[in-house]
Amino acid sequence: MRHRIAVVGSGPAGLTFARVLHRHGYPVAVLERDPAPDARPPGGTLDLHEGMGQLALDKAGLLAEFQALSRPEGQAMRILDTSGTVLRDWQPRPDDRANPEIDRGQLRDLLLGPLDVQWSRDVTQVVPGTREGVLVHFADGRQETFDLVVGADGAWSRIRSAVSPATPHYTGVTSVETSLDDVDTRHPDLARLIGDGSVAVYGVNRALVAQRNSGSHVKVSAQFRAPLDWHTNLDLADVEAVRSSLLALFDGWAAPVLDLLRHGTAFVHRPLYVLPVSHTWPHVPGVTLLGDAAHLMPPLGAGANLAMLEGAELAESIATGAEDLDEAVRAFEEQMWARAGRWAKITTAGLERLVSPDPAEALALFDEVQPS
Repeated sequence: MRHRIAVVGSGPAGLTFARVLHRHGYPVAVLERDPAPDARPPGGTLDLHEGMGQLALDKAGLLAEFQALSRPEGQAMRILDTSGTVLRDWQPRPDDRANPEIDRGQLRDLLLGPLDVQWSRDVTQVVPGTREGVLVHFADGRQETFDLVVGADGAWSRIRSAVSPATPHYTGVTSVETSLDDVDTRHPDLARLIGDGSVAVYGVNRALVAQRNSGSHVKVSAQFRAPLDWHTNLDLADVEAVRSSLLALFDGWAAPVLDLLRHGTAFVHRPLYVLPVSHTWPHVPGVTLLGDAAHLMPPLGAGANLAMLEGAELAESIATGAEDLDEAVRAFEEQMWARAGRWAKITTAGLERLVSPDPAEALALFDEVQPS
């Protein structure tokens, strides 16, 4: 008998889980509160690692399609000091497929494929252990029951409270994001500064990072250590006020670097939150978590990769040996916790070094992880 399975959230974790189950012929309900795939901006670009995100896509039968869409040249990385001097300039080899980039929107569309997502299904609560299974409550008052509900609904998960009391806490680092459109035509000097991939500039408790997306679109992130209420006297909806505030924060940096902020369009405030480094929970039959819902960590390239791999692994466990669904989930959780705990420690330490009182720490970190 097929199990009644639902995944809450249509991000990389939830869609990968559903897509791998679909490949094995298992139905799954994808429950998403957004009204449509394009209801919100999809975000920036992701680098998918060979042994993580790309492995997950392989398990979904989508690796060749990903390779056709991805941008290996996006692995290029350039680091400057605050005067604009180039300190490092890493360029990928022509055959380097270790961490190619793909826009989040392209990845979403690739994973969606034939999946029948239930849009505008806003889950407010799940209640495990009822006689009929796990009871799912929706914002419109409806209810449904499932044998397994997978929470893949991100940092502020509504599903997490069914298994854990943990909530995200502020890291002390805030990111304010902006973007540049048609950069090659409108801002050719910045296009050359950024190159084919990313450029990063590190100062004292400050960082500016710009990363190419497809279609001459660039995402820019201003990162700095500050109290959570740093913007109390600032109207975050006032683009010019936010720009002036950021330019003051980065005062003294080279003019070409500050042009990344001067030419930005709208600004989005994103304080960085994390869950406890070794977040686990007592196993709860019928409910589990994936990705940021399970192990929110600093955004240093591991989160989406882990989320996708977890979704693929859980789906395979269910599809290939799931006479005992609960035992398959329990074994998956043990594996997920161990691996996610290691990455949470790595990324937490990485954030401390990237946005630190000593900019040399950021450079040393990149020297450790970039190929020589």
